[in-house]
Amino acid sequence: MQRIRRLAGVLAGVAFVLATTACTQAGAPPAAPQENPTVNNPSGARADLPSLAGKATVDLNTSKGRILLEVDGDNAPLSAGNFVDLVKRGFYNNLAFHRVVSGFVIQGGDPLGNGTGGFIDPATRQPRSLPLEIRATTGDGRPGEILYGQTFSLSGRNPRTQPPVLVHSRGALAMARSQNPNSASSQFYITLAETRQLDGEYAVFGKVLEGQDVVDKIQVGDKILSATVVSGGGDPVGGSAPG
Repeated sequence: MQRIRRLAGVLAGVAFVLATTACTQAGAPPAAPQENPTVNNPSGARADLPSLAGKATVDLNTSKGRILLEVDGDNAPLSAGNFVDLVKRGFYNNLAFHRVVSGFVIQGGDPLGNGTGGFIDPATRQPRSLPLEIRATTGDGRPGEILYGQTFSLSGRNPRTQPPVLVHSRGALAMARSQNPNSASSQFYITLAETRQLDGEYAVFGKVLEGQDVVDKIQVGDKILSATVVSGGGDPVGGSAPG
């Protein structure tokens, strides 16, 4: 019964994020959840995705002010590498925050501006999709393996007793996606409050270092004027080079 209640709470929270995240085509319903986990190794089939080693700092210059972000490639190398790669491409420049839920999240990174868009690699003309990526903790609280393609609820892990290394505290930076765990692309969200019901269900890959007051002021239609890697980052390994 406890597991049913916990799962119900998770589903109630994630319903907000699922409402307007990227789908493969405009207006298409989210894909059904995939219960089969993918390989817990970011090599092989994922070698074509950018991967970041270490941490980077990214400056988002928005129409409401500056937000300084820490992007964590140690605990979320693919999600962090994807974000840094898109920042270096100038992909986020002039994109609007298309979704704001008071006391919950602000969401941006959609080139279509309606919650259905994502990044299409100009070199391959293919959409880029990321596997769900969450580093779990061990039973004694130490960082454990990075899990790919599986939510905690589907894998039987309890985020209260074994929380992810990166959690949904206020100011968390995470990848938005549809119901398909492996559908994240370019859309991201920043939490306006602690939203721990999302832990283990969405890929947190960083946090706000400075400018949470700016995050709190963001409204639908406010823009990212420019995004710049301030420190770290280097050249994310994998993926095609920015044009």
